[in-house]
Amino acid sequence: MFHPSHREEYLQAIGRVIDASAYSGGPFVEAFEEEFAAYCGSRYAIGVGSGTEALWLALLALGIGTGDEVITVPMSFVATVEAICLSGAKPVFVDIDERTYTLNPEMLEKALTCRTRAIIPVHLFGHPADMDPIMDFARKYGIHVIEDAAQAHGAEYKGKKVGSIGDAGCFSFYPGKNLGALGEGGAVITNESEVANKIKLLRNHGRVSKNHHSIVGWNSRMDGIQAAVLSLKLQRLDLENESRRISARRYGHLLAKVGGLVTPIEVEVSRHVFHIYALRVHCRGELICALDANAIRNNIHYPVPIHLQNAYRSLGYVRGDFPVAELCADELVSIPMSPDLGDFQIKRVCDVVNAFTGQRIND
Repeated sequence: MFHPSHREEYLQAIGRVIDASAYSGGPFVEAFEEEFAAYCGSRYAIGVGSGTEALWLALLALGIGTGDEVITVPMSFVATVEAICLSGAKPVFVDIDERTYTLNPEMLEKALTCRTRAIIPVHLFGHPADMDPIMDFARKYGIHVIEDAAQAHGAEYKGKKVGSIGDAGCFSFYPGKNLGALGEGGAVITNESEVANKIKLLRNHGRVSKNHHSIVGWNSRMDGIQAAVLSLKLQRLDLENESRRISARRYGHLLAKVGGLVTPIEVEVSRHVFHIYALRVHCRGELICALDANAIRNNIHYPVPIHLQNAYRSLGYVRGDFPVAELCADELVSIPMSPDLGDFQIKRVCDVVNAFTGQRIND
């Protein structure tokens, strides 16, 4: 998110990049990589061009490709599955937990085949997936875990930052994220030197030195301007995440007695960072109309689960295969959430939701 109060700070950082002519890779990217790895409690961070590329390159670095299967969830942004398909592997879906909207570990056994090579749990909306049973399952069957942490910068599971628990963790720095750049950007974190080195090769055309390329790669370098801005914004991430958590608690308090409404939860072992604050309500369309009528921003994440998208029809899934994801797709609506929300704004949103719900009950 862009904060006008920090405009001058960003301009100075961009000026330093211009003065150094360090536009693609270089010292500003290296500095951010070190800072972000330290923040996440990981040995390595590799800056790339986007969160989608982070997922794709992590899969390639772990040797996943044609003929392999990767288990993930149908309730996510489509990039999670795009990356699997781009690697040549086949996505295999399991349903989500109805409380956290993240991968339900109890469904993993049913999805396992002799071709399963990896699991991609998604820390959706900023709430960590239940990583212990996922990791236990992966170790039991010798498969990789790649965390999709694109919406969960700074979230924690049992005291560990998400992304640092599996074989690799993938982040997006799209401008609207909790840690957002002024354009596109992404990163992979890992504790494995071989994985880190492979991603560094892949992101830079497979180049080992000028005019020498050891593998087929891609152009997925992070640019210096984004890295310089991200270094500044990383310093404020914990403070801004705490502001989101305070707003979430305020929402939860004011909406606690609203009938027919499900507010987000935070399970005891997790630290939610509330990238998105999503309500569940059966009469979503009518609530959206009420919010729109009062000029309150809202959105739906995500109205069509991935297994029902036309792009993935060839996978053979049909409505009814993942009932929890489908229910959530029909009922979730996101209300305003940012580090800058004030009590007055939160109360205004809740007044509209309360009034709408009360009217429906009275009717």
